[in-house]
Amino acid sequence: MIDTILTHKEQIILLQIARQALEQSVCAQALPQINFDKLSPILCAPGASFVTLKKIDRLRGCIGTLEPTRPLALDVQNRTVAAALKDYRFPIVIPDELTEIKIEISRLTKPQPLVYSDPEELCAQLRPGIDGVVLQDGRRRATFLPQVWSSLPNPENFLGELCQKMGARRDLWRHKMLDIEIYQVEEFHE
Repeated sequence: MIDTILTHKEQIILLQIARQALEQSVCAQALPQINFDKLSPILCAPGASFVTLKKIDRLRGCIGTLEPTRPLALDVQNRTVAAALKDYRFPIVIPDELTEIKIEISRLTKPQPLVYSDPEELCAQLRPGIDGVVLQDGRRRATFLPQVWSSLPNPENFLGELCQKMGARRDLWRHKMLDIEIYQVEEFHE
């Protein structure tokens, strides 16, 4: 679980940083410098985030990281730009779309290994709507945020889709012991 929950003010600040980054990057303008002196310690501390862009409630871009490597505020700014311009699944966001796009930010806990002995135990340990899941098979790796459970509430289907996202057969998780980690998120949106 998340140790320290962001205040409403901190959430608003991150959403403002993300909105500015979205608008500036899509309009090919320089990103504003983040003034870390005016931010709370939690926004300046290393943090891992995913930024999801939705247009009329449909996914329009989603990019993130599982490991904290930079200050949370900067991570959100960078992930927003990447979601708008570098998500290979979608064309880049154009200025005409900006008013229709809503931003969702997910702040992640550190992924923890999930120990299981067979596919049934794996499914039993997953907590739909709570756990984000990372699958890894050698160099292939993929994750679904906890929010994905709303469209894939069945653990078998969830894992099958995640295997496909990783570039593997849907049933790989049933036949091979994969490295699996779980994490939780604090999610907020515009």
